[in-house]
Amino acid sequence: MNMLEPYMGATRGAAPEAEIGHDKFHCAKELNKAVDRVCRGEHRALEVQGREMLTRTKCLWPEEPRALDEAPARASPLKLNSLKWGPAWAIKEAFAAFWGYRYAASARKFFERWDSWATHSRLPPIIAAAKTLKRHLPGLLAYVKHRITNATAEGTNGTIQLLKANARGYHRFAQYRTAILFHCGKLDLYPAGCAS
Repeated sequence: MNMLEPYMGATRGAAPEAEIGHDKFHCAKELNKAVDRVCRGEHRALEVQGREMLTRTKCLWPEEPRALDEAPARASPLKLNSLKWGPAWAIKEAFAAFWGYRYAASARKFFERWDSWATHSRLPPIIAAAKTLKRHLPGLLAYVKHRITNATAEGTNGTIQLLKANARGYHRFAQYRTAILFHCGKLDLYPAGCAS
């Protein structure tokens, strides 16, 4: 589930014996936000100095290690170790290994090493993200133990929100409910006797 305290508090109140777990999606969101803050802060600092090397380069920021090497010549000044966002991105990417662990003790050891690197990075957004993940470490370890995510629920919620936005609102709840059931209900809409 989400790492926000209101959600966790409601869950603890309704199901006090349930074990709360946090999955990749919510951790990646936290780390991506931190890297984005580092990038934006660095971009502003460079602009003050009259250097616009990060202007219009977000599409060049690597999604995977080889992406920067394959990027156009414009990316040449954007080497991973020459700017603050490089180490921030590396710390974020390194955390992905956490999800491969099958035993909580091994995952905890990995997390402790990663957390030490992140908190000594001197990058405030990364340090804040690492502290957030550390506060929720029991939930991260619960994922390692149970391998349960709420990806299906998140996907369904995304579809429902899209329906709501595309309709610009519904006059009656019954119409909204029908649209949700139609689009999310996995109905077999072929007439009897027709091949699917």
